[in-house]
Amino acid sequence: MATHLIAGGSAGMCEALACHPLDTIKVRMQLSRRHRAPGAKRKGFFTIGKEIVKNETPLGLYKGLGAVVTGIVPKMAIRFSSFEFYKSLAKKDPEAGRIAPTAVFLSGLAAGATEAIAVVTPMEVIKIRLQAQHHSMADPLDIPRYRNAAHAAYTVVREEGFGTLYRGVTLTALRQSTNQAVNFTAYTYFKQWALKYQSHLEELPSYQHMLLGLVSGAMGPLSNAPIDTIKTRLQRSLAKPGESALTRIVYITREMFQHEGFRAFYQGITPRIMRVAPGQAVTFMVYEYIRGLMESLAVPQKEDATYRE
Repeated sequence: MATHLIAGGSAGMCEALACHPLDTIKVRMQLSRRHRAPGAKRKGFFTIGKEIVKNETPLGLYKGLGAVVTGIVPKMAIRFSSFEFYKSLAKKDPEAGRIAPTAVFLSGLAAGATEAIAVVTPMEVIKIRLQAQHHSMADPLDIPRYRNAAHAAYTVVREEGFGTLYRGVTLTALRQSTNQAVNFTAYTYFKQWALKYQSHLEELPSYQHMLLGLVSGAMGPLSNAPIDTIKTRLQRSLAKPGESALTRIVYITREMFQHEGFRAFYQGITPRIMRVAPGQAVTFMVYEYIRGLMESLAVPQKEDATYRE
């Protein structure tokens, strides 16, 4: 378990540093209607990216990174360790010597829900609040509402209550569950097939882990983009007294469909895939490398519950 915690946490740190700018652009695209004049053309991925760099300096692309770094190490540690734990509960097929595909899928589903409740939801509420600010980081007189992740968390809790940090937890859990179910299932079986057709290898080289992670990582966002867009708008909005989360979700969904059309639910899908897919490529490559390194230094065990199954 310690191996999965350390390897997963290290992989998460590398992913955050490499891919955060793409996430900032994705969030701005998903929130773009709030800052668009009636009838104005939608802004694309590169347009929004250039505007952030021009108006807020390149550091603007890293807004919210503090919240991500604070949360992503425990997130990835929880993701991989809980996936292995849930997978260990499943019975292996005596003939095939491995657990069924359904069990892998359900283990990923449970792992995604676990990380969403434990870390991801509060982390994303703070991250989105920071990313939504249009201030220049080069101008000391341009003082934002939230100065950093810690200040944002303090302000949100003080003004809106602790429960605001868990706004959208249902949608976040649904998104993370479907993401990790698809991601882990695809990666596990892609790796098995790769090892099968390269029988001379005991373990895949790092570049193949990276490529498999890239492909499996792109599958999740395509399956749940509307959930992510609604979640982002929900977490960006301020709390209203007496309004339930379900009421707010229904209102946001109806407003998006009536005023922006079906395409609005897929706003930000390009940067999200560009963020998630490379992120998973980095994550799995670093995870497999560190896990392999730690296992080579450890005392050999009789049973290995990792992706070699």
